[in-house]
Amino acid sequence: MRVFVAGHRGMVGRALMRQLEADTAVETLTQSRANLDLTDQAAVHAMLREERPDLVIVAAAKVGGIVANSNLPAEFLYDNLMIEANLIHGAFAAGIGRLIFLGSSCIYPRETAQPIVEEALMTGPLEPTNAPYAVAKIAGVEMCAAYSRQYGVDFRALMPTNLYGPGDNFHPTHSHVLPALLSRFHAAARARLPEVTVWGSGRPRREFLHVDDLAHAILFIANLGEARFAAALPDGMRHLNVGTGCDLPISDLAAAIAEVTGYRGRIRFDPSKPDGTPRKVLDVRRITGLGWTAEIPFGSGLAATYSWYVDQAASELRSA
Repeated sequence: MRVFVAGHRGMVGRALMRQLEADTAVETLTQSRANLDLTDQAAVHAMLREERPDLVIVAAAKVGGIVANSNLPAEFLYDNLMIEANLIHGAFAAGIGRLIFLGSSCIYPRETAQPIVEEALMTGPLEPTNAPYAVAKIAGVEMCAAYSRQYGVDFRALMPTNLYGPGDNFHPTHSHVLPALLSRFHAAARARLPEVTVWGSGRPRREFLHVDDLAHAILFIANLGEARFAAALPDGMRHLNVGTGCDLPISDLAAAIAEVTGYRGRIRFDPSKPDGTPRKVLDVRRITGLGWTAEIPFGSGLAATYSWYVDQAASELRSA
């Protein structure tokens, strides 16, 4: 089986490659950013026509946390729309019948019943701090459903919750909440700073999934027959939640990160900064009913991620 992984150098892509390359029955296809601009429609379509993989996995995206989304809304909307449109339509045009698109739990309304079921899509206003990114991801979800319905292809979409793990972006302001806090608390611990300020009130609740669990979920769904996948969802729906089904407040996340990094100073929350969605935890009964469940406990996953981060920082320091 020939599988093209778009975004193989990102956190999700790297996790996928680790699992795919261990399978001798799979040939993985990749393209570096230098060789292929995924926002270039003609180039993407030409590559897909030439390679004709059996399966396309769309793990490529422009991603970031509240700060990045707030500062770069146009880029988050445009880049993600172009990447997914080029790959989804390009796969169809090249005669590739199978595709898995990765969305995000931010596609769901800001104010919706918790845990969030798949049917909540487009039932209310989005969270303003990441609405452009969410709109782009919703377009990808709808493309998968529309192409599957109109052309009979098998295009599926998975909606992972907040991810973490090796290969993440650990920029202190332009990354998601967990890696951003991990890098900041690490620096604060090393510098013995008396205080670390965390954006928001600390009250919002978030769910976290280790990226290796997501990679396993992607391959589990890829190997699931079309009849079982379709039967698990309402008629015409092509997106499925992926998560742990458990969440915790940001204040607890900050305390856990302080513990794993060895930070002993004060944690101060700044309620003048945006909180984002008050709570976001996915209803994962459908995917667990199909036979997949997350396996990596949050505590051990966080500790392993921090170890990876420390090793990576040390390696970069040695090579500098």
